[in-house]
Amino acid sequence: MLINQISIFIENKYGKLCEILALLADENIHIIAATVADTSEYGILRLIVSEPERAYKILQTNNVTVNLTDVLAISTDSTADSFVRTLGCFTQSGLSIEYMYCFSLNGKSILILRTNNRPAALEVVRRQNLECIAETDLLKL
Repeated sequence: MLINQISIFIENKYGKLCEILALLADENIHIIAATVADTSEYGILRLIVSEPERAYKILQTNNVTVNLTDVLAISTDSTADSFVRTLGCFTQSGLSIEYMYCFSLNGKSILILRTNNRPAALEVVRRQNLECIAETDLLKL
């Protein structure tokens, strides 16, 4: 099961992150998970939000460079061993993890990840009986 993630290209300048987040705050968009990857000149803000398609439109309307992408959200125990077993399922199938971030709540971790091959990743999830989390379930956490 895939969920929508918003990826935002932002200049690495003072106040830009708050400026972008304020656009979502003004529209009561809830942030479930976030990560920032940066270089000296720009960054990529990746967000899992309550209403990804509406958030995407809000950002586009405000001339923000934004993409909507599909990622996996997999529930696992909050131990390094559990992370290794979960991610190992993809590695053993020859899939690369392009990026991953996570958040933990009540002893469980939700891994947000993107692989180099979505159809094959979904097959790994099915075959290994991994616990994927739907967007609607993320909102209930």
